[in-house]
Amino acid sequence: MKLVGVIMQVTTKALTGVLNPSSQKINTDLQSLPSSKIASQIEDFCQVQIEYLLSKFPIHWCRIIYFDPFLEGHQTITRCVQDGFFSKKLLTHLNLEEWLVDFYPAFTVNEVNLSHLTTSFCYICPIGYKNQKPEYILIFAHEPLSPSLQQDVRQSAILLSKHLDIYSESRQQKAEIQLLEHILQRAGHQLRHPLTMISLYAENLYLGLPSGSSQEQAAIIRESIQDLDTNLTELIYCGQKERLRVALHDLRSLVIETIQGLKPLIEQKQLQICYPDTSTILAIDSLQMKQVFDNLLSNAVHFSPVSGIISCNWQIFQDEILIWISDQGVGLSSDDIQKIFTPFYSRRPGGTGLGLTIAKKIVLDHHGNLWAQNSPVGGAQFFISLPRSTSF
Repeated sequence: MKLVGVIMQVTTKALTGVLNPSSQKINTDLQSLPSSKIASQIEDFCQVQIEYLLSKFPIHWCRIIYFDPFLEGHQTITRCVQDGFFSKKLLTHLNLEEWLVDFYPAFTVNEVNLSHLTTSFCYICPIGYKNQKPEYILIFAHEPLSPSLQQDVRQSAILLSKHLDIYSESRQQKAEIQLLEHILQRAGHQLRHPLTMISLYAENLYLGLPSGSSQEQAAIIRESIQDLDTNLTELIYCGQKERLRVALHDLRSLVIETIQGLKPLIEQKQLQICYPDTSTILAIDSLQMKQVFDNLLSNAVHFSPVSGIISCNWQIFQDEILIWISDQGVGLSSDDIQKIFTPFYSRRPGGTGLGLTIAKKIVLDHHGNLWAQNSPVGGAQFFISLPRSTSF
């Protein structure tokens, strides 16, 4: 019954992500779209809002002016249901915005006096103020707007503002991820040469020493350098889809391998790690996905109290698998949930703030998703959804 409850909660979370325009799912989907496509989506959403307002009598003209973060400029969308309504003089006056002399509060509907140019009633509902210019909805109506119609205008402005915030955040995250990729590339290439030299000297040291403890220590150094070189290669190329080496791997074995690597820390804190007896086969790049589990389980170990329990579970659906890792730590703040996958954001002392960013990129490149929330019984939960197909 507990497992069913968790699945129902996760399903509700997923449905909320689809219905809620400020959900993280929208932001995730945007990362893979070109800027022109995203700008088109913003325009389409504005068109929907305009059509909705124009369906409300007595509104007969509507204009939305907003700042597009991907085109980096203000855009204007206008629609009128009454042909020949506007004179050239009125349009020129509206475009120059000389009538916009007051800074009205955001999401308030305010009447604008343009009686010298038209007999219609004019209203403005500010959305925001970006790049030294206002964003707003401008409306002309045959008669004064009722309180319910004013509420409809306000609601459209609020929805538009939320969408624009999501797109703006996506633009910022896209830039941060590009910066992260650049940093990883440069750091990797700068570290490659000295690592190669150390590896060469370690090999010579191993071959020059007689059999015994000194040679065994040299062998450990050599193997450690090889591991570093492998990890460095994976770090440089993580997130590049063409670099994924996808093959069929056992999920449970991957989790057990990760737990074994964390065994000293687990024993030190006397933690209990729970995971299912059953497993499944996934089409993944095992080295990169192991980075994901290394990061998530390492964080769970770090934030768990002494003698705590860490749970790693999964549920198989027809086309995908849902994996969730839960700990009994202090959980996540609202700020954590918003920023936890942002590059260079970390709660761990001495942390780089890159682990979860890299983990999310790896999961996204596997056509999956990674998100975080607080557990209803306390502690943090991280969810991974992955497709079970092999089409990459």
